[in-house]
Amino acid sequence: MSSPLQHHGPDTLLRMYEHILNEINEGVHIIDRNGTTILYNRKMMELEAMTAQDVLNKPLSEVFVFPEGQASTLLTCLQTGKSIRNTKQTYFNGKRKEITTINHTLPIVENGQVIGAVEIANDITKMERLIRENLQEKNGARYTFADIVGDSLSLREVVANASRAARTSSSVLVVGETGAGKELFVQSIHNASHRSSRPFISQNCAALPDTLIEGLLFGTARGAFTGAIERPGLFEQAEGGTLFLDEINALSMPLQAKLLRALQEKTIRRIGDTKDRAIDVRIIAALNEDPIEAIANQHLRKDLYYRLGVVTLFIPPLRERLEDVPVLVEHFIQKYNPLFQMEVTGVSEDAMAFFMQHDWPGNIRELQHLIEGAMNLMGEETLITLEHLPLHFLGRSPAVNVNNTVSHTPSISTPPSGQPLKEVMEDFESSYIQQTVAKHNGNISRAAKELQISRQSLQYRLKKLGIRNPND
Repeated sequence: MSSPLQHHGPDTLLRMYEHILNEINEGVHIIDRNGTTILYNRKMMELEAMTAQDVLNKPLSEVFVFPEGQASTLLTCLQTGKSIRNTKQTYFNGKRKEITTINHTLPIVENGQVIGAVEIANDITKMERLIRENLQEKNGARYTFADIVGDSLSLREVVANASRAARTSSSVLVVGETGAGKELFVQSIHNASHRSSRPFISQNCAALPDTLIEGLLFGTARGAFTGAIERPGLFEQAEGGTLFLDEINALSMPLQAKLLRALQEKTIRRIGDTKDRAIDVRIIAALNEDPIEAIANQHLRKDLYYRLGVVTLFIPPLRERLEDVPVLVEHFIQKYNPLFQMEVTGVSEDAMAFFMQHDWPGNIRELQHLIEGAMNLMGEETLITLEHLPLHFLGRSPAVNVNNTVSHTPSISTPPSGQPLKEVMEDFESSYIQQTVAKHNGNISRAAKELQISRQSLQYRLKKLGIRNPND
């Protein structure tokens, strides 16, 4: 006896199957033997915040981004030919939004050959976010790597290195100018580590004098001095978690020596006490100056630098990754729109030209405050213009004249029409660095001083841009 479905043509059956797949409450994603998406149902679009046009007929690896060391369950199933069941997977869609799903992934086999793979997914992104936010509320760390905004190569390299460092408990030294986002990286490392459910405690070492900071870090014993009580310090309070010491170079040399001993011995002694206490704490420290210069200026002990800098992350300042400015501007606009009950859509061409020519001494924090200030001065407008920017910002920039119009005269020959901004900026950077290094006969220290960047930062750029030092 034949099935009623057999009386319908293949096109009709296909439409029926597609209708059924679009009505079910699970996401369905099918790829062919080449890893190209051939079916992507409505529920999958919803949970991954993508459209069919974003995903269909495109290689899966070009659309979605998976964390370092993790592979797509769909591609793994395709390669191995083995089913993968009840597996949690966290990844990023093409818009850098974090997605977490529980998947059943099955190979599609025909005549003994794997010709594709199908994934049935259930969205648990909201559940994961609630769990993470609850943990973050308890441990004091709010940010994750998903909160780091920017697509520049220099930033992505630092994010990748920080992600790798999160897998261990080694000390980390984060170097960056004020406002560059050091604490964002520090909290992200903590939240990506196995210590994420434990405390995260942050202390700015420049905020208090040595007489107070020592007791705050190591704790006090009763009677250590007049009025002293039995009180645990930050090391003990951070037990099992992470202690972030910002502006470590603000500590005196004797206190840095005591900190070094605590790191080496993994013990601390409260002020006025006679016994040592074992600690299990990961130390992440931050500097707002070049560590070599800090050592030379006797702001940082060399032995403490070597102990803290097991992993050293150099956060690039905003002026060195201007290609990230547009996406940061969009990010801050979207952040303040709901807070101010506004519907700002972007910035004018003149305002963006100003942003791209500004040197950003205050880095990302300066840009954030600039956007917030501009939106406070807006009425019903939907575009931020030069008129909305505070005068002290405009007056400090050589890119803006007295009439608040941005000069578009380039300092180098005008590039070919249609050349991407990133390539223009890289060409200019390469040319300017080569000229400066040649001017100083290959002396990296002098060239870096004129460029107002650290020696390590200049060496990094020489390597990234493929520039050979004439002295090599």
